[in-house]
Amino acid sequence: MAKELLLEIGTEEIPAAFLPKAMGDMEELIGRAFRENRIAHGTVKALATPRRLVLRVEEVAETQEDQVVEKLGPATKVAFDEKGNPTKAAVGFAKGQGLEVSQLETVKTEKGDYLCARKTIKGGATRDILPGILKDLILAIPFKKSMRWSSFEIRFARPIHWILALFGSEVIPFKLEYLQSGNLSYGHRFMSPGPFAVRDFGDYLEKARAAFVIPDPQERREIIIAQAREAADEVGGVPLVNEELLETVTFLVEYPTAVRGAYDPSYLKLPREVLVTSMMSHQKYFPVADREGRLMPFFITVNNTLARDPQVVARGNEKVIRARLADAKFFFEEDQKIPLDKRVEDLKKVVYHSMLGTSYEKVQRFRALAAYMADRIDPRLRETVDRAAYLAKADLDTQMVGEFSELQGVMGREYALLAGEDPKVATAIYEHYLPTAAGGELPETDEGAIVSIADKMDTIVGFFGVNLVPSGTADPYALRRQALGIINIILAKAYPIRLDDLVAKSAEILGDKLKRPAETVCREVLDFIKARLENLLVSQGHPYDVVDAVLATGFADLGQVLKKIHAVESFRTGPEFAPLAVTFKRVGNIIKDFPGGTADEGLFATELEKGLYGAFLSCRRKAQGFLEKGDLEGALREMAALRGPVDAFFDGVMVMDKDERIKNNRQSLLWEIAGLFKEVADFSKIVTEG
Repeated sequence: MAKELLLEIGTEEIPAAFLPKAMGDMEELIGRAFRENRIAHGTVKALATPRRLVLRVEEVAETQEDQVVEKLGPATKVAFDEKGNPTKAAVGFAKGQGLEVSQLETVKTEKGDYLCARKTIKGGATRDILPGILKDLILAIPFKKSMRWSSFEIRFARPIHWILALFGSEVIPFKLEYLQSGNLSYGHRFMSPGPFAVRDFGDYLEKARAAFVIPDPQERREIIIAQAREAADEVGGVPLVNEELLETVTFLVEYPTAVRGAYDPSYLKLPREVLVTSMMSHQKYFPVADREGRLMPFFITVNNTLARDPQVVARGNEKVIRARLADAKFFFEEDQKIPLDKRVEDLKKVVYHSMLGTSYEKVQRFRALAAYMADRIDPRLRETVDRAAYLAKADLDTQMVGEFSELQGVMGREYALLAGEDPKVATAIYEHYLPTAAGGELPETDEGAIVSIADKMDTIVGFFGVNLVPSGTADPYALRRQALGIINIILAKAYPIRLDDLVAKSAEILGDKLKRPAETVCREVLDFIKARLENLLVSQGHPYDVVDAVLATGFADLGQVLKKIHAVESFRTGPEFAPLAVTFKRVGNIIKDFPGGTADEGLFATELEKGLYGAFLSCRRKAQGFLEKGDLEGALREMAALRGPVDAFFDGVMVMDKDERIKNNRQSLLWEIAGLFKEVADFSKIVTEG
């Protein structure tokens, strides 16, 4: 038979951000423990509220699976004498295993026949093993931050108050310092704080709900959405449901109750982002919009208690948001008294980083880099790009951004428009922060894209220049995200600008801010960006060996990288691919340590050499024609035709001739052939069958 396992860890309020991961970790930990202990089981499901972590495992076997253990003994030629009688070696081995010699088996190995003791270890009762498993599981749940409390040794996200542990309807007894497991759970802290006894999972859910606790976050999520929609619909609106906020609110409450509040319509004159940020980020409210998406003077708040009088709750929240919006209105009006361009000088007082100067210095650096890029991408953009770069960080000096840091860029755009700046400049100010997350929105305008790349590149080269580089999982300055941002923008815009030129120019502009040699910094930055590019391309589904082969030939021109990858992927499906890969690998192996050279036709000693050289020259001419037209697959087809001449050369010519000049000349020929192949990819890195 199989039984249900139910574990509940009752705690003080755990931060909402900790809970989704903790649920996944619990499921993984119990699955691993059951595998290691040979315990069969059914579906595993974790649940969570701010005050409890719950784990349910269906159809857990009552006993472990039996285990067959094999142990090799002495070789049979040592275990038995000429007459077939067991020797002391066989008898001693059998005795050590608790068996008779007659119970031993003979097994064949690569080294010959050996005696083997094969024993079946009966599985123990699951109930006897579970205390240790559950105790270890509780202590193994990893949290971003954990704590100790009182004088106890155990650590957890928050102090633990109770442990419910049932196998079937029986308590799994174990002790965790001062805590003894049992069959009791507790209701909502305020509405039903008392204990209730639990028989099984179904009973638990029913009694928890009666005690104003909904353990399943998916159910709470659906309740929040339904109630928010109902409350908004009463005033003809819809709630603006942000997934991140929805998850946070779901894990902030045990018994969600949505209440609608209102604020003075005059605040709708503030920029939309100010209102949304005030409500969502700071108060965890859902704004309400009309059917056309325009904000309405209402919000939805989700409480953790069943309000006796929803109007009292609404008035309390309205008082809070009124103060927030009044501050925002004051900041907005005060900020406009100083034009945005006048604030740039004040950035001289703002330290960007102690080793990289002020925010004003940073602006001047990426402003110069943006101008360099604009000249190469489209000189007509230069004036707008320069103005946008100059104003890009000015809003850091405003009271609004000082209070709502999430609005940097947003307020720069708003204040720029109010000051009469070119709308393209205003848009670029906002867009230069994009993307703000992996896979996030990219700048749409060229002006915004150029300033964004310049700002990000200055950040990366600057921090590498003062030796503050990411290590392991630590990336305090988000350099990985910024590198990915640069890559994605350049690829999306198909800009004809080389990464090596961009990095070198950024290092030149940084000048004496660099605390290490510029060459070293540039090399490390390019390696860093290459690693991000490789991960990105593989994550997009491109074969790792194709990505490796293409990047090995250079990656500074990102647009060309993509074209090469697509060409190799397409060519790989055809019949000519394998011969090409084999030919290149054969060439690559013979010149592995050769420094390079140019073949001299006058030194060829055989017709096979001359034939290969002629075929190479013809192939190179035709392939270059295809490459100049951007037809990489056409070039690959031409290169594949070299297989015959190369094979004939290897079959009839000794490359490593005793005459040093002839040997070097033959290697030079092969080196030139390899160089032609590497116009597209290093095929030695392509995985081929056989």
